[in-house]
Amino acid sequence: MADLTHLDPEGRPRMVDVSAKAVTRRVAVAAGYLELDAPAAEALSRGGGPKGDPWSVARLGAVGGVKRASDLIPLAHPLTIEAVEVDHHWEPDTRRAWLRVQVSCEGRTGIEMEALTGVTVGLLVLYDMLKAVSHGMSLGPARLLRKEGGRRGTLNLPWEGCPWKP
Repeated sequence: MADLTHLDPEGRPRMVDVSAKAVTRRVAVAAGYLELDAPAAEALSRGGGPKGDPWSVARLGAVGGVKRASDLIPLAHPLTIEAVEVDHHWEPDTRRAWLRVQVSCEGRTGIEMEALTGVTVGLLVLYDMLKAVSHGMSLGPARLLRKEGGRRGTLNLPWEGCPWKP
C-alpha cells in the first residue's frame, strides 16, 4: 500500500512539497449528480423556479467552487486555473441532474480536487436553486473520471451510468 503523502513520518498532517516536481499540463474531469424528488424534478424540467434558471447558476457555482478549492481543502495547493468547462445533463426518468467539470492548468501538482470541488459546489448550488420547491433531494456521488499529467500520466476511471465517458 502506498504511503499517505499528506502525513509526515509521525502521522501529522502536512502540505506536500512539490518544488522538485516538473511542471506539466494537468487536466482533471469529474462528474456527479443530484437526485431530485418529483416536485424538484418538475421545476427543473420547466427550466426554472422562484430563483431563476437553475442550470445557469449551478454552472457559475461550479466555476466558483473550482477557484476556491484550495481555500476549502486545507492541504490543497493553490493553483493557477487556466480553463474550466462545465456541462450538465438532465435525466428525467431517473430524476438525476448531472454536472461534469473539466479543469486544466500548468502546474507541479494535480488538479483533481478542483474538479471534484467544482462538481460538488455546482450541485449544491442546484439544490439551493430548487429548495424553494422541495428539499427532497440527495447529493452525490461525485467521482473523478479522468486525470492527465504528472508522474502517473493519464488515468481513466469509467463510471457506469454516467452520461460522459472519461
